[in-house]
Amino acid sequence: MRIVVLAGGIGGARFLRGLKRAAPDADITVIGNTGDDIHLFGLKVCPDLDTVMYTLGGGIDEERGWGRTDESFRLKEELAAYGVGPEWFGLGDRDFATHIVRTQMLAAGYPLSAVTEALCDRWQPGVRLIPMSDDRVETHVAVTLPDGDPAAGPAAASGAGKAPSGSGVRKVIHFQEYWVRLRASVPAEAVVPVGAEQAKPAPGVLEAIAAADVILFPPSNPVVSIGTILAVPGIREAIASST
Repeated sequence: MRIVVLAGGIGGARFLRGLKRAAPDADITVIGNTGDDIHLFGLKVCPDLDTVMYTLGGGIDEERGWGRTDESFRLKEELAAYGVGPEWFGLGDRDFATHIVRTQMLAAGYPLSAVTEALCDRWQPGVRLIPMSDDRVETHVAVTLPDGDPAAGPAAASGAGKAPSGSGVRKVIHFQEYWVRLRASVPAEAVVPVGAEQAKPAPGVLEAIAAADVILFPPSNPVVSIGTILAVPGIREAIASST
């Protein structure tokens, strides 16, 4: 049986672990969300792809649900000592190695799909993990930040970008900042997968969908995970044609 799964991070990864146990002989292809990807410290970080890879490969921190097991954060502490941020995003020392390898391979001209395949050679997740696109797509969120929030920036002082009620500053921020730093504590006024309309499905995505016997949507965020994957032109249509 050929199964295609559209997956985000923690929920999708844990679902996949159960799916592998329930269907051990199935040929499983995972189309991973890359809208959560972010560039930090000069490195390309792919949280959802890595969470799937680490979870299925036995390297995930089970308590947190993300990052590496037996992790330390000395490099993050050293960066903070130099005043280099953001401090709110936790990259562990072991995790840094993955991002360094990925960034080096991307700089050498390899597409993200090939880089992901190479990283999976180490972890052997037991599925074929493909990013939804090799093109850069980042999910941004429009919010009204409360006055005094550091991310509100100079606009808070000047009055530029003030919400009509004067209760805050309107700004578009990366989803990771919304989810990790703000902990989704302010309403999301709009969620925009920047770059999705110009992106193309990564090699193998449409072919896997067309050949699938079953297409599954695991418990991943329907807006910023599944919705972002479906925002890449051709993927939604391919799924609709396969039913």
